[in-house]
Amino acid sequence: MKRSNRIAWIGAIALGVIIILSLVAAPNTKIYTGSTYNRSADGYGAWYAFMQQQNIAIQRWQKPLENLKVEKTPITLLRVSSYPREPYLLSEEHEFLKKGNTLVILGVKTPVTEATFHSLQQSTFGNVKIATRRRYKIDEKEQQRVSLGDRFGAIVWEEQRDPGKVIFSTTPYLAANAYQDNLSNFQYLASLVKQKGNKLFVDEYIHGYKDADVRESEGESDLLSYFAQTPVLPMLMQTLILLLVLIWAKNQRFGKPIALETQVVDNSQAYIQALATVLQKAESSDFVIEMVGKEEQLQLQKALGLGTTPLERQTLLQVWQEKTGTSAVELDAVLKLATRKQRISERELLSWLAKWRTFK
Repeated sequence: MKRSNRIAWIGAIALGVIIILSLVAAPNTKIYTGSTYNRSADGYGAWYAFMQQQNIAIQRWQKPLENLKVEKTPITLLRVSSYPREPYLLSEEHEFLKKGNTLVILGVKTPVTEATFHSLQQSTFGNVKIATRRRYKIDEKEQQRVSLGDRFGAIVWEEQRDPGKVIFSTTPYLAANAYQDNLSNFQYLASLVKQKGNKLFVDEYIHGYKDADVRESEGESDLLSYFAQTPVLPMLMQTLILLLVLIWAKNQRFGKPIALETQVVDNSQAYIQALATVLQKAESSDFVIEMVGKEEQLQLQKALGLGTTPLERQTLLQVWQEKTGTSAVELDAVLKLATRKQRISERELLSWLAKWRTFK
């Protein structure tokens, strides 16, 4: 595998691991818990259908609480918390109650007691199934009244907030789909929210459901705007960048890779060059003359057909003169220099070597 492709694939695997870990290790958001659109065990779809079958006027509210305006008729708003919240009211809830409305909040955070987790609580509609050990200690000075509870404390209680009223529940699953076989749970919650003469709403805005005008005002009118506010868009951008890198690596934008030619090393030549460097630094021109002179003489003898046995200088000069018909004076000078074994300058050495080439 090519290096660029290998790096790209390693990057792809690393990014994939990061995305998977982000999805697996990210906090598990359960904003749909308690929603009337939710058909799972922790949803309220079955209870909402029950209310409609009972011909009780109930509406889903999919806007912020401050948009729920009171006209002539007071309002009862049911809020089923997706997460345990403190038994305190928010500023907009205070304002809502000041207008004489009723607020029902299921799923407030209270201390865990020694009560058994699963219990049956008596009510006028029969036994209500409860799955929590959390209880609330009533403070009589705060105009609080227990609606459902036991010796460990209150499970459902009311607080008068003149001119409005708020009802709290320690469990968010008071009438969840898990209890649709126990009609008492559904009837009990229905009795809590049915306030005489009040309009009844269930808050779906807190579960992420919004009307079209709200989505548009909050910048969620289209899919791209929605993704821009979630971790999905950064992951898509990372995937796109990785895809571009892979395409670039595959297309080899800067041309096909050129394989480097492996240089064949001539050991003899390398040895000669190394030896020449050493001799040059040592100024051993006499040694060079001696060795080169012997080799050049043998080459000359071969050219004259005299074999490879070194001949006497006079014999070689005589044969050279007979075969070439030229004077042997210059050859004699070259041969004499080879036998003197004395150092000469680099210029003289180069001149001597040049003269040898004239005899070939």
